[in-house]
Amino acid sequence: MVEGAQGGIEGRPTIVDVARAAGVSKSTVSLVISGSGLVAESTRERVSGAMTDLGYIYHRGAATLRGAKSGVLGMVINDLSNPFFVELAIGIEEACQGGAFIPFLANVAENPVRQLQVIRSMREHGAAGLVISPAIGTSLGELKALVAGLPVVQVMRRLPGLKASLVSPENRDGARKATAHLIAAGHKKIAFVGGLTSMIVREERLAGYRLALEEAGVPLDSSLIIETVITYAGGGAAAPQLLNLQEPATAALCYNDVVAIGLVRALTEAGVAVGKDFAVIGFDDIEEAKHTLPALTTVAVNGRSLGSRAAQLLMRHLASEDFEPETVLCPTTLIVRGSCGTSTLNLPAAHP
Repeated sequence: MVEGAQGGIEGRPTIVDVARAAGVSKSTVSLVISGSGLVAESTRERVSGAMTDLGYIYHRGAATLRGAKSGVLGMVINDLSNPFFVELAIGIEEACQGGAFIPFLANVAENPVRQLQVIRSMREHGAAGLVISPAIGTSLGELKALVAGLPVVQVMRRLPGLKASLVSPENRDGARKATAHLIAAGHKKIAFVGGLTSMIVREERLAGYRLALEEAGVPLDSSLIIETVITYAGGGAAAPQLLNLQEPATAALCYNDVVAIGLVRALTEAGVAVGKDFAVIGFDDIEEAKHTLPALTTVAVNGRSLGSRAAQLLMRHLASEDFEPETVLCPTTLIVRGSCGTSTLNLPAAHP
């Protein structure tokens, strides 16, 4: 018998719901799920469409292990080509070591379609809960249907409207501190580089940047806010825009370290002495930040700690069976290195 034939867990659609929506019998739905060739193609498409619309998940493990509690936690990471998210994944894995749960890690490479496929597979194999950093462009409706009835913790990124806990850095305060540091060093033309307008993390960091300018009485110049993809190439593409402005910027706060490193490389290739002619601050403090020339000033987030806290929160939800969403905001620290041409020893005090 296919899981769900006698009713599913509260909040999850069942095989009965699928049969009703598709206008077929439960046995027909079962044949479609099992891949039987006895079902007409038009009927198969109708049933498959109903499954997608309802967010129905066939639990393969439950079909043979009724009542067994899964020890698998799904870990869905948006982009493991970014070193920050590698640290995040390591933190998740470390939190699970020696415990009752095993992490099932997947990289979706910022692909929302791949993300849905991965989560569906995790649910089919009985994942007890999910830690997810949503891919750019994630559809709220599709994700909500797919994770219904499952405890979920979002980490680093969040999707408004999704019933899920959140573990995130204090993005706004971190960006405010970094921008205030540049202002205290004498910069007035400070750019904000990187991220897309659809990204909530970008909006939070941009809000901190704007707040620091406002607190210091520095006018906001919208031409200094540059939207790019959050990659090394995105940072590099911003360099000519910054250098060709009528009143060029003298400093930049970047969305993340990857963008900042791309910008530093491009400015250096253009003959600009970063740390002397131009100041750059990143965000995240990935390992590579210490090894750039000059070393990158950055807002330290501690991705490994974020991942660990997200996994711990999910395991606590599962242990208590209390899935009410919680929000955990982690403090940030400004790490001053050579890329902004100053040190903590000779700077005037930044705004508190």
